[in-house]
Amino acid sequence: MNSTGLHHINKRKRANSNLKPYPNQDPFVRFLDKLLLFIAVAGPIMSIPQILKVWVDKATSGVSILSFSLFAIFDIPWIVYGIIHKEKPILIAYILWFIANLSIVIGVRLYS
Repeated sequence: MNSTGLHHINKRKRANSNLKPYPNQDPFVRFLDKLLLFIAVAGPIMSIPQILKVWVDKATSGVSILSFSLFAIFDIPWIVYGIIHKEKPILIAYILWFIANLSIVIGVRLYS
């Protein structure tokens, strides 16, 4: 239960909003939707060299455990947001980023 009463405002906004159909009729918007799904996967894949450096080479010098720990922690609210709002690109991207960041943190903890 929302004690601030703001949930009524949000219900009114949703009821009066003109949400676009999915998939969108505009080819550019459909392309953008597909592009974001690609980027949601491609972005975290770019961290594979860092993961390999930590796990295969066991080279942890210069890797900030604080930074990667905070990256992983800050991924969690985005994952929750993606679940609540049913936003597939956000959900995919931040689950993959969380896995990548957490694997780096665990590797640094093991090998330093």
